[in-house]
Amino acid sequence: MATTYQVISAGDSRSFPTDHAFLEQQDFYGMARVFVGKDAGKAFAAAGDLASRPFVAIELGTECLGQHTGEKKGQEGSNVVGFARFRMGNAEPSALIELVRQPQTQDSAVAAAKAAFEAAGFKVAVCGDFPGRIVDRLIRPYLNAALRRLDERLASADDMDKTLCLGLGYPEGPISLLERTGLAEHHDVTQALYVALGQDAYAPARRAQVAKARAAQA
Repeated sequence: MATTYQVISAGDSRSFPTDHAFLEQQDFYGMARVFVGKDAGKAFAAAGDLASRPFVAIELGTECLGQHTGEKKGQEGSNVVGFARFRMGNAEPSALIELVRQPQTQDSAVAAAKAAFEAAGFKVAVCGDFPGRIVDRLIRPYLNAALRRLDERLASADDMDKTLCLGLGYPEGPISLLERTGLAEHHDVTQALYVALGQDAYAPARRAQVAKARAAQA
């Protein structure tokens, strides 16, 4: 049986923009605590001592869990985990939960949080505490590279999308994906990773910069 949990809302949530079974299954008297929303970290900090809880989960953006829990000598970890439901831009959130643990996070807390999300129908991937976690770390350089090749006129957008779909079996090409879900949103995510990681592959491509500027003017 999954551990019961109480959800504490702290602003708009990218993981839960609408109702979901995970929210509906919460128990006001539940033992665990789940902080959701853009200010989830602040709500966690204001909650006081939660060390006796089976697990505490904090919704993350692109930041590290350590930003909210603190770090010390690479031995950090407690009953607190981070999480984010992967969502590409303005598209509907996916069924994937990336569950973040620190080096010494309690295995029991990870298992309890994982079971709670899975009980609501999610697929859960456990990862270390890195900016952008798994999906964004892998996909953002690929998307930036596709935008740069489009600027270099390697191929048209349609031909590039078709080639990648047919050659690699992707369901949707990178240019179509970005146009559908939002180039400005891609700019924000990859810019945050570029600042955090300092790697050129994450620097926003020109077309993402243009889209961000146009969004700011609107």
